[in-house]
Amino acid sequence: MFRLSNKSRSLIQRPSLLANLSKALPLLALALLFFTVAPMHAQARAAVHKVPPVYPPIARQLGITGVVVVTTTVDASGKVIKAESTSGNKLLAPSAIDAVKQWKFAPGDATDTFSVSINFEKS
Repeated sequence: MFRLSNKSRSLIQRPSLLANLSKALPLLALALLFFTVAPMHAQARAAVHKVPPVYPPIARQLGITGVVVVTTTVDASGKVIKAESTSGNKLLAPSAIDAVKQWKFAPGDATDTFSVSINFEKS
């Protein structure tokens, strides 16, 4: 008669990695769907009225250019309720924020938060 050792018996009784993965796969797929579809929904809110930023004179004199990313929160009616700079030059950021606060977006189902890029170029 063949006997299994306690170590062998515990290995056989443990669920396999494949079994655990197959249980987690639907949850992983749902999480992936949420994180890819939700941002696309927010980006679908088009700006219907844009106010251009004022190029700060000191930044223009110093030849500072670049992109300022402004994280923007918009209510259901399309009004900007919050705007803050998340990246870009500190001299350009206040002007970008002031401009985005005056923008108007298409109405949506709820409040959305997304990023807006403001490009400052010497003309």
